Amino acid sequence: IAIVGRYAGKHDAYVSVIKALKHASVEAGLHLSIEWVESADLEPNTQVMDSKRYDAAWWRLKSAHGVLLPGGFGDRSAEGKIRTANYCRTSNTPFLAIALGMQLAVVEFARSELCWEGANSTEFEENTPHPVVIVMPEPSSVAAGGSMRLGSRITFIPHEDSLAHRLYGGKTKIWERHRHRAEVNPQCIPALEARGLRFTGQDELGQRMQICEVRSHPFYVGTQFHPEFLSRPAVPAPMFSGL
Repeated sequence: IAIVGRYAGKHDAYVSVIKALKHASVEAGLHLSIEWVESADLEPNTQVMDSKRYDAAWWRLKSAHGVLLPGGFGDRSAEGKIRTANYCRTSNTPFLAIALGMQLAVVEFARSELCWEGANSTEFEENTPHPVVIVMPEPSSVAAGGSMRLGSRITFIPHEDSLAHRLYGGKTKIWERHRHRAEVNPQCIPALEARGLRFTGQDELGQRMQICEVRSHPFYVGTQFHPEFLSRPAVPAPMFSGL
């Protein structure tokens, strides 16, 4: 499994997803091998500055049986993550994107499938012509976490034919932990779904998109929540078992 991130050289930054992958691999009876890929190394700038580093990064990504795009903050090396999402989507490579990873997967889909040039998150580009990801703060009277959406939240999975429904054993309601501020722009959902990006998990009001899938792909899933936070030995997170 390739883990693509901006801190690929600092594995402790991803300890939760590493543990979740190990839980899932043990349960499946498989040996886990992690390939670390620095997202910045997948960008065109690296190709110009250090072509060997660029080629090596892409070789490691393309050699993986599956790809994990974990959460994070900030726009540094975001384009490398977007290129990762594009590769996995177009090559049918199993792909799990978490939190910011899901948001960037939506950005990639909007740019490629809807031809929305310049589509982006307003966290990174406030005046983007196509704000497919926007800041949706969580009203709170406490200072801890500021306006972030934090803690355990309910997700509804209404579609019985969805991958999410199957992974969670047919459950229509699940509780997962969140830690984010931006989310997919609800106004863009009809256009995205018309092109095949399906939002199969939502909050109780149907305004916050919690899970997305690509219909024509064997396993291309994004989660706004962090499924790794609830993974345990002998009880792996369903999304990681799926990957």
